[in-house]
Amino acid sequence: MPDSILSQRRAGVVLHPTSLPGPNGSGDLGPNAYYFVDWLHSAGLTLWQTLPLGPVGPGDSPYMGSSAFAGNPMLVALEPLVQAGWLAADSTRNAFDALRVDYPQVTPWRMQRLREAFAGFEARATPSQRQSCQDWCAIQQDWLDDYVLFMALDRYHGAQPWPQWPEPLAQRDARALAQARQQHAMECAFWQFVQWQFDQQWQALKRYAHDHEVLLVGDLPIFVAHHSADCWSRPDLYLLDAQGLPRSVAGVPPDFFSSTGQRWGNPLYRWDTMAQDGYAWWVARVRRQLALADIIRIDHFRGFVDYWAIPADEPTAVHGAWQPGPGAALFCALEEALGSLPIVAEDLGIITPAVTELRHSLGLPGMRVMEFAFSGDAGHPFLPHNYVPETVVYTGTHDNDTVQGWWAGCNDHERQFARHYLETDSADVHWAMIRAGWMSVARQALCQFQDVLGLDTRHRMNTPGVQGCWTWRFSWDWVGPQVARRMATLTAASGRVGFDRMGL
Repeated sequence: MPDSILSQRRAGVVLHPTSLPGPNGSGDLGPNAYYFVDWLHSAGLTLWQTLPLGPVGPGDSPYMGSSAFAGNPMLVALEPLVQAGWLAADSTRNAFDALRVDYPQVTPWRMQRLREAFAGFEARATPSQRQSCQDWCAIQQDWLDDYVLFMALDRYHGAQPWPQWPEPLAQRDARALAQARQQHAMECAFWQFVQWQFDQQWQALKRYAHDHEVLLVGDLPIFVAHHSADCWSRPDLYLLDAQGLPRSVAGVPPDFFSSTGQRWGNPLYRWDTMAQDGYAWWVARVRRQLALADIIRIDHFRGFVDYWAIPADEPTAVHGAWQPGPGAALFCALEEALGSLPIVAEDLGIITPAVTELRHSLGLPGMRVMEFAFSGDAGHPFLPHNYVPETVVYTGTHDNDTVQGWWAGCNDHERQFARHYLETDSADVHWAMIRAGWMSVARQALCQFQDVLGLDTRHRMNTPGVQGCWTWRFSWDWVGPQVARRMATLTAASGRVGFDRMGL
């Protein structure tokens, strides 16, 4: 399913909004997001890839959130709420760390500010502002109503897993749900307000990005969390027992990186049930993502061919089994409902010929990570000279070390091979790797923003399986004008932006 967006040579960076500078404990959709778009434009970069934008879950991971449709409340900027007259400016004073997100401190503080802003909205909103909120809620009703009730019940029941709620609510008895909506009406209205503000702010940022020739690349995890509005509202779509608990969970089998594999814990889909209505839930999910992003990276693409099913009572991923996924049928349903799809397939890890065949048949570009390319010889598929145009090349992803951190941890073979291939040493290895990706035939080329700045392993965003990640932020005084000029020259020279636009 070719798409004109993905047929053009482009370059960009990977940076989650929480990593942006800003005064309120974490990056958000406020002024610094606009400054970052300005920087991308000055550097000739036309892609900004984020991590999933939904609410974070256990371990503060954006890949295990409470909704596949909602936005992360932590990303709602406070400045527009102050400007609207709903939030007192002096209530935003704080002393948070500017270079790390201290989630245990920042999350409750920001949520309290949002509650104060909601109270201000209730007291002082104009008729047109109230109408705007009501109209947006009506448009998003199909997912929003269940989400806000889930969040209200989650707070009321002390964050217990939803199968432990009173049985009529856990089993979604219609009378119990109606009573709950009435009992928790104000709490539901609060969550509606938060999601309305997230969407208003995101859409304004998206328009600004488009005005500056920057496209937004979203990230869609294949699975959802068990404790989520999605699983609670449609339990028939998941492999659950009579009490609502997962019978099997997702993960990956043992491999070179882990002798016990990875037990992610997400509930598995009933693909046969989803097929009966033309994968309507997936159509709605992708439609929502396309309203937020111009291009979607789908995580764990191989799971659509076959996925590793682990019995829920197994503590590790060792004793799982491969089960068939929906294959091309899902993507055909998506294309029929939504048209040609700008999708990038995350096809990393152990990929079978069937996975490659599906990706090729759908016309989707795959991913190549250059940090993986130097462990073998010149035939390694992740080396730039082996790419095909239908490729998205990354120096590294959010799950990888920074290039400087990778270089410091290389074995002798990797370092020697990379030194010859990239013609570099440790001082400029990040620029050498960016240049190799940018000059390749891959139509899209991206790097972590940490690699633009040449930062070491202390600035890594995530280490899979390690707690305490996702906290990294940068400071604008690390970003001098020479970095944008160097990137602009490289991006123009590699045909990823016009020389005329960059004044070169």
